[in-house]
Amino acid sequence: MGTMTGRTCLVTGGTSGIGRATAVRLAGLGAGVVVVGRDPGRAAAVREEIRRQAPHTRVETLTADLSSLAQVRRLAAEIRERCDRLDVLVNNAGVISTRREVTADGFETTFATNHLAPFLLTNLLRDLLERSAPARVVTVASAAHKQVRAIDWDDLPHGTAAGRGGSYPLSKLLNVLFTAELARRLAGTGVTANSLHPGFVRTDLGRDVTGAFGVAIRLVTRLQPGPVKGADTSVYLASSPDVADVTGGYFVRCRPATPSRLARDPQAAARLWTLSAELAGLG
Repeated sequence: MGTMTGRTCLVTGGTSGIGRATAVRLAGLGAGVVVVGRDPGRAAAVREEIRRQAPHTRVETLTADLSSLAQVRRLAAEIRERCDRLDVLVNNAGVISTRREVTADGFETTFATNHLAPFLLTNLLRDLLERSAPARVVTVASAAHKQVRAIDWDDLPHGTAAGRGGSYPLSKLLNVLFTAELARRLAGTGVTANSLHPGFVRTDLGRDVTGAFGVAIRLVTRLQPGPVKGADTSVYLASSPDVADVTGGYFVRCRPATPSRLARDPQAAARLWTLSAELAGLG
């Protein structure tokens, strides 16, 4: 991993699990860190942990519920007020649920949180990233994206498949497609964009999942490595000089990997971008 002294990193979902481990490790490399989470108490705990381990590192915390487009916009405005540069944006926040829930904006919650929020936040911070170039956007996807064989474009924002456990894998496919199109649009700006599978690790991601699926998640993950190991590839993509000029990639265990055929479809990536911009209210 490379030194991050003098750089500013923003980590969403940074108050628990992989996001927390990512924020702590980036601070340990010398980066100033902005941690975003939903719970002020957890945010304060992360701030104190970072200050204990890296007392000379600047650390700030912001709270936002990323399922809300209004809160994503408020978050972006607060970041722009506090930060005169942004070298790394780690889109880490995510949810998983087998219940179909709808946000105040009328979108299925997993779709809104896992895809639309990082799409909007990245776009709202794009000029700040470009002014800070060389800069990086790192988006945490999952190998679960390979479960998706087709995208129901008309149903995408509404997520009727959520009750059948399909919303999470679909959102992770969207992460990979978004990254590919983002990298294409950022070409020549000095800002790179890559996505990753963190591995199957023991986190609190499935804590709200009930029933047989929830039991299965806990059984599968209980013997897996913890969040620190799961943060390896996020930290690598955020800091390593080996990938300074790599963009549009999908990584597993700090190595380039091949996502599903659907995730490599440039027409799907372009269509997703157009739809997401419309849903997020971007011109």
